Amino acid sequence: MTRNHDATAARRGSRSILVRTVLIAGCATLLAGCYNHTRTDVSATAPSDYRQRHPIVIKEKDRTVELFIGTSRGALTPEQRAEVLAFARGWRQEATGGIVIEVPVGTRNAAAAGGAMHEIRSILSAARIPPNGVVARGYRVTNPRQLATVRLNYPRMAAEAGPCGLWPSDIGATTEGYRQNKPYWNLGCASQRNLAAMVANPSDLAQPRGDGPAYQMRRTVVLDNYRKGEQTSSKAPSNESAKISDVGK
Repeated sequence: MTRNHDATAARRGSRSILVRTVLIAGCATLLAGCYNHTRTDVSATAPSDYRQRHPIVIKEKDRTVELFIGTSRGALTPEQRAEVLAFARGWRQEATGGIVIEVPVGTRNAAAAGGAMHEIRSILSAARIPPNGVVARGYRVTNPRQLATVRLNYPRMAAEAGPCGLWPSDIGATTEGYRQNKPYWNLGCASQRNLAAMVANPSDLAQPRGDGPAYQMRRTVVLDNYRKGEQTSSKAPSNESAKISDVGK
């Protein structure tokens, strides 16, 4: 009886192991069938127009000027005064918010930076910037070996595109975009980014400007000549007067 019982238990154990092995193999097969890794060809689904792939976005961005103030100098140099004045003129033309002056705290040049801040405020006031449009606040430097600067910044509208240098898919003959003769993803990104950096007024990318006033002095001259019956266009130079030099005659 004992031998029969042991044999029955052994057969049951073998069947159990076999069933478990079959179940594990079936689950592995199902998982292998579900996991089908394919690389997405972005160039096949991306727009063909580079302006749609890499659009220029207009957003607010800070314009910052840093002034290096020495430990024993509490005044600005002539070049720094010119920088602050140009900064104030730029604020009047393009700013969308107030000016923030950041002064270092707890550094070796903290006292000198505080003295320079009063001179900066006087220059901004002379440039007709309202006092309530200027805010001063302190900041701490994480690296004590670094010379802390006085920073001026204000928000303005800026154009931006990119980032460039991204290659989300291959450009070889094995991709769908290559077979369809479509441009690769990164094409045109550098041109868009350079255009966004060079444009003087970002709103020009969205809409044309309104008509400005005409040049009255030139208009007066043209109308005067018209009333007199004279030529209204600019006179073209003659062949003799257009010579650069008489050297060598």
